[in-house]
Amino acid sequence: MKTIRQIGSLAFVVGLFTAVFVGIPWHVVVADDPAPVPWWLRTAIFCLLGGILVVLLTVALEQRKKKASGEGPLPTEFDRTVLLMNSAEIPGREITEILGLVQGQTVFAIWLGKDLSAIVRLILGGELTEYTEMMRRARAAATNRMVAQAGKMGADAIINVRYMTTSVVASASELLAYGTAVKLSE
Repeated sequence: MKTIRQIGSLAFVVGLFTAVFVGIPWHVVVADDPAPVPWWLRTAIFCLLGGILVVLLTVALEQRKKKASGEGPLPTEFDRTVLLMNSAEIPGREITEILGLVQGQTVFAIWLGKDLSAIVRLILGGELTEYTEMMRRARAAATNRMVAQAGKMGADAIINVRYMTTSVVASASELLAYGTAVKLSE
């Protein structure tokens, strides 16, 4: 499926660049002459549109396959088997061993429909609930991945927990959760 999506992406890019960088100059040169659109420009436009269609279909099929396999949506609550603290100490407990840095990350985007409704809300004012929900789910996914890594190390807690976000593209953000995995006294 990934290979088909890459072929669709390549067809889109080739079609786009051919239409823009060759097709537009060609149209300007023959603007006075009502010549029919040449086969290579029609092919480029079909590649552009077909590439988008192939990418959309493969992504939709992958999402359907995930739902059918029972993978379900990403969790929104944290696994509470490992204690999380944003301080360097845990009151009443002694740190017996520092196991090292643990981290979890995810890159999240929202569906175009939600992105458009957020743009309308941006114009009218108010909380951008679509992005709030996206970041909540991203934070939970990154935290769960960090906790899973600490659990594999045998950690009792993660101290100095921090979150960092960066924008990847207009409606997608990376969220990184990191901290120090430690063992605690009983």
